Amino acid sequence: MAESVAVKKDWWSAVSAYLTPRMLIILAMGFASGLPLLLTLSTLSYWLSKLGVDKTTIGLFALVGTPYTFKFLWSPIMDQVPLPILTRLLGRRRSWLLLTQLLLAAAIFAMGQVDPTVEPWMTALIAVIVAFLSASQDIVIDAYRIEFLPQDEQGHGAAATQIGYRFGLLLAGAGAVGLSDFYPWSVVFAVLAAAMLVCALLTLFVPEPKVAIVHGKRDYIQWIKESIIDPFADFISRRGWFIILLFVLFYKFGDALGGTMANPFYIEMGYTGVQIASVSKVWGIWMTIVGALIGGIAVARWGVFKALLIGGVLQALTNFAFAYVALKGAGGDSALCAGEAASTLCTAFPPALTLAITADNIAGGAAGAALVAYLSGLCNVAFTATQYALLTSFMALGRTWLSSGSGWLADHTDWFTFWSLTALLAIPGLLLLLRIMRLYPSGAVVKRSSA
Repeated sequence: MAESVAVKKDWWSAVSAYLTPRMLIILAMGFASGLPLLLTLSTLSYWLSKLGVDKTTIGLFALVGTPYTFKFLWSPIMDQVPLPILTRLLGRRRSWLLLTQLLLAAAIFAMGQVDPTVEPWMTALIAVIVAFLSASQDIVIDAYRIEFLPQDEQGHGAAATQIGYRFGLLLAGAGAVGLSDFYPWSVVFAVLAAAMLVCALLTLFVPEPKVAIVHGKRDYIQWIKESIIDPFADFISRRGWFIILLFVLFYKFGDALGGTMANPFYIEMGYTGVQIASVSKVWGIWMTIVGALIGGIAVARWGVFKALLIGGVLQALTNFAFAYVALKGAGGDSALCAGEAASTLCTAFPPALTLAITADNIAGGAAGAALVAYLSGLCNVAFTATQYALLTSFMALGRTWLSSGSGWLADHTDWFTFWSLTALLAIPGLLLLLRIMRLYPSGAVVKRSSA
């Protein structure tokens, strides 16, 4: 009986950790991080699909997110260089965060003032600027989270980030699409820009992480060494560093391929805009949040490696659910939708698609939270922004450059084969994870001590 009470107490402690002021700050920053992403990814691909653009071209539009892949190149500047006046007033992290959020608000507003049918290249340019600023904001937010939270809260912090991130995606995805039915896109983007300004206002009131990294007066050569060479030298000094980078690249590769082609798939299957919005953009976001909560608890209870392994297997298997949808099509659930009440419900939530998105998003959310916790634990706080940017740049490489071929793959296979292949493409990442688990059986990779 006493053991049962202790177990319940442990689980409640894991859950209640999400309700602390620190976690609410991290959740709000996750929202700010997720808000700009869909403006250059999923929302854009849905719009292009409705215009009849071929899948190969839509896949290539994933390249708009290229700044996410190369953000490690300018992360040393954001990690080490102070901003005039702002850094003295707000601190190292908050000063850069405020600047990027203000610029993001301006860029998002500008994106709504351009007509893509008249000025496609200008639209693409602004989209790249939004992606660049969004990637820059991520550099600071990730560093802030790692430095702000103690080691034993990194799992919950990763989940809180994912939850806030999904709320941002919800506003930029379903919210933006829904508003566009009633207002012009210029108004929609103005609303999103205003939301980013609210995030900038919050930045003024959150505390600066208390990480003591003191540098004396440095010449240019010394700055280059400490800001650029030392962070990368520190990382590659670790056992199996190249395997770690490959794991980060391939862990979510199958999901990245599928995600790029999700909207074209839904449209070709015959699902309506209402069904796509209600199931994928709204219900799916909530299921990802549930998955992130589960992932954070799993990391706290079982450790990051076990959470990564279980999450990775599940996110691969759930892609077969979309292969089932490909076989059934939008009308494949007619037997389950007999009767007036069931028919009404199926209109908004077709069973096969709802089941597939539920399973996939819960698994993806759990795996994502575990991955963020793992990447956070890899970073030396002396070089937090630079090292985390390096790791997430490799992760973004799968979502941008590697997934840009997803359209070609979808054009040259049927949808059942496509989704089956995305599931099988998770195997390399899982094999790399097993190798890392052998290299680091205790789970420790780097000590969280500053230089």
